Amino acid sequence: MPDTSEPTAESTDIRAALAALSRRVDNLEGARATPPASSLWALDELRRQRAQHPSTAEGAVLLSGSVTLPGGTPVEWQQSASSSELLASEWGERSAAFAALGHPVRVELLRHVLNGVHGTAELAGIESLGTTGQLHHHLRQLLGAGWLRQSARGSYEVPASRVVPLLVCLAAVGK
Repeated sequence: MPDTSEPTAESTDIRAALAALSRRVDNLEGARATPPASSLWALDELRRQRAQHPSTAEGAVLLSGSVTLPGGTPVEWQQSASSSELLASEWGERSAAFAALGHPVRVELLRHVLNGVHGTAELAGIESLGTTGQLHHHLRQLLGAGWLRQSARGSYEVPASRVVPLLVCLAAVGK
């Protein structure tokens, strides 16, 4: 009769394999017990926040984005607002920002700047943006509304805080 007081190499291997198998089964059962992640994860989190914070009980709006621009610049940005505050605010004060986006040349101008064309001379070379005088008029409108800022003399950029909201506006209106 063999001595079973000392573990053999074979029994040690079997115990290790059994322990590994047991861990795998536990992991699989744990994963099955966890509900699948919602494709509306941002909305799910917003709902959770509303439940925890009475100030947002009436609702909230969240804008969020993580973008790498064509030139390689990463932009991450998030903004939230209470729906009751938005509904009670004076909307007319915001009309200039919308008006600046209301011209096809200005929207095209923003697209070129986001795609890496920053200099006035480069922008003036783009036929669809009009004459130099028209270009400067559109640049002034976008600067005044905060959609652009001058990064250096004769060079423009979309501020990081406006990149995601601009893309959200485009996504919101669709095709």
